[in-house]
Order: sequence, then structure tokens, then C-alpha cells
Amino acid sequence: MVYLFFASHWTLSVLFQSLFQHRYAAHRMYTMRPRTERALHLCTALVQGSSYLDPRAYAILHREHHAYADTEKDPHSPAHQKNPLRMMLRTAQRYAGLLTRRIQPEARFLGGYPEWPALEKVFNSWPARLGFGALYTLFYRRFATRRWHWALLPAHFVMGPVHGAIVNWCGHRYGYRNFASRDASRNTLPMDVVCMGELFQNNHHARPASPDFAARRFELDPTWQVMRLLSRLKLIRLARVPTEDAHVAPVRPRERLTEPSFAVGS
Repeated sequence: MVYLFFASHWTLSVLFQSLFQHRYAAHRMYTMRPRTERALHLCTALVQGSSYLDPRAYAILHREHHAYADTEKDPHSPAHQKNPLRMMLRTAQRYAGLLTRRIQPEARFLGGYPEWPALEKVFNSWPARLGFGALYTLFYRRFATRRWHWALLPAHFVMGPVHGAIVNWCGHRYGYRNFASRDASRNTLPMDVVCMGELFQNNHHARPASPDFAARRFELDPTWQVMRLLSRLKLIRLARVPTEDAHVAPVRPRERLTEPSFAVGS
């Protein structure tokens, strides 16, 4: 039971982070009706629980990452951090400043993200985070049958930041490159099994407006498949639909970015 709970929470948490905070809030890869947006926002908050990520702060942070990828101004780059923990600390400090609005970002990074003040106030509060933490603990108290099962519990509290750390550390250090971009982004295919398409970082940085992070025949982006399903159900409207040729054609290794794109949709 513990294994199923952990695997389910991990998968759903990274899926909603990719689908809502990343591809919708930061990049606006699709649109939807206000009620659908509220429903998706609520589902995201409930799934992420203790590690709920504010869409506004996340979107601004991610747009800064695209604009300054792997430079000293990148809020989370392994190129300027000695280890993942130091990178996570720097990211957390920047995120906290954006969340509390102590840090004022450049105007070009503002706008286009969903805002729901009442929900955000609740889920960004410590009572809510501790409440979810208590629920996770009660679950383990009831179903954990081995002492080592308890070692999994802390991960539930910080899944959002951990997902981000894995994607940014591995996706800018390990793997192969399909595109020659100005940053050090890479595709970490083995690890992407647990990251729902997010570790096709080189593909994404080279084509930031594409909702499908896969670029070659052997690559599969699970979050894009979910987006296709939601589009067919008329729950979302894609801002851009990748052509079949764009997905299966041989990748041009010398393709380069001409603009540091972090645009709100395209």
C-alpha cells in the first residue's frame, strides 16, 4: 500500500506541475475556460499538498530560467552551483522572494499566469502545509509495515522542489543533445521515466513554444499525451499543435535559438 501511495503521489505531483505550473502558467501552451482553470488549479493544489507551488512565482522563475539559461542570472543552473542542494537553496530563496513580492522581477516576465488569491493564500500557508504533512504521516502510521518505509515520508513534503531539482540538475548536466542551443540543456532519457517528459530539456529549450517535449521517434512525452486527451475532450484549446513531420523528421543538430524564448504562449 505504501509503494502504491508513494508512486501515485509522485506521478500525479510531477504531472500536474508539468501540466499546470509549467506548460500553462509559465508558457501558456493552451487556454481553457475560467471554470476549467479553477478546477485544474484546485486539483493541482490538492495533489501537490505540502509542496504546492504558486503559479505566479513559478511562472516568473521559469521565464527567468529560459531568458538566462546557464548564466549567472539563471535562478537554478548546475553550471554555477557545486551540488543539487546548493542549487535548490538558491532556487528556494528566489522563489520565496517572488512569492512574497519582496523581489520585483523584470516587467517582461509578468502576466499571463493564473491567479486565485483565496486558494493561493490557503495552500501557501504553513497550517495547510503542516495539515497535509499530518495526513501523509497518518497514512504511513496506518500502512507502513517496514521501518524503512518511513524513509519515504519526507519526500511527500517536498515533492515539488525535488522534481524541479532533478529536472534542472540532470537536464543540464547529463544526457544527449538533439539541438545546439546557447545553454547546456540535455535530454536525460532514463530519468524521464519518473518526470513525465520534463527531462527532455534540450528539446524544450530549443523549442520552448512546442507543447510536445519529445523530438525523435524513440522519445515519448507523457504530459503531451495528457494534453492531447484534454484537447479532444474540449477541456483545453492548444495554442500550437506540433505537426507530425516535426515529430518524426530527423533532428537538425545545428539548429540554434535566435531569441531566449520564455514567451507566454506562442
